[in-house]
Amino acid sequence: ATETPFRLNQNQALLTFEDEEVAQRLTKMSKHCVKLDNTTANVTVKPFKLDMGLQFELHVTVSGKKINVSEIPELLIHKDWMRDKLELHFYKTEQAAGGGEIENVAYNKGSGTAVITFLKPGASNKFVGCTKYPFFAEGRWFNLSVFPNFDFHLRKFQPYCRVSKKTILLKGIPEVEEDEETVQDMIEIHFQKPSNGGGEIEKIKYASRGAAYVCFEE
Repeated sequence: ATETPFRLNQNQALLTFEDEEVAQRLTKMSKHCVKLDNTTANVTVKPFKLDMGLQFELHVTVSGKKINVSEIPELLIHKDWMRDKLELHFYKTEQAAGGGEIENVAYNKGSGTAVITFLKPGASNKFVGCTKYPFFAEGRWFNLSVFPNFDFHLRKFQPYCRVSKKTILLKGIPEVEEDEETVQDMIEIHFQKPSNGGGEIEKIKYASRGAAYVCFEE
């Protein structure tokens, strides 16, 4: 169960029922006449909205033109020269297991990483499954880490509101002389009666003096 904090405003109440059908029935009825000692209050039942959020689809595809390269050695050469060496190395002909003509090399000397973009779509597929790739520079051999570049696309953004199935929000409770606990008891008695469309109540919280913060499990 997830605990959800909620701000209960003055003259409002939250009621959680054992049976979710009771909460749904009371919400559909909407208006209720509740007897509070010598006063009859016309209160409104609203759905209890737990939180707001966004729903979306995340589509992930492996790029056919890009690869990520890491563990590039830090050598005492200018970063432009290293970028040129990477381009020449990964440009190799297909017979030499290279990717072909390169469109761009984005090299980061500080992190020792690069993103290689090939001109021909599908060229990066030659490196799928190749986690280590030999690299020769400054008279030495190094092993570069090579892994796929992923394209992320977010689609079908849609706001949503999660509504409680068993809890209702009661609004429009008038201010009366009775203390908070007494009024809460009278509300509970009313909404427990099947003749009023109610049922067994698990929890109830009424706020008569300013706002209150409550946590409900759903």
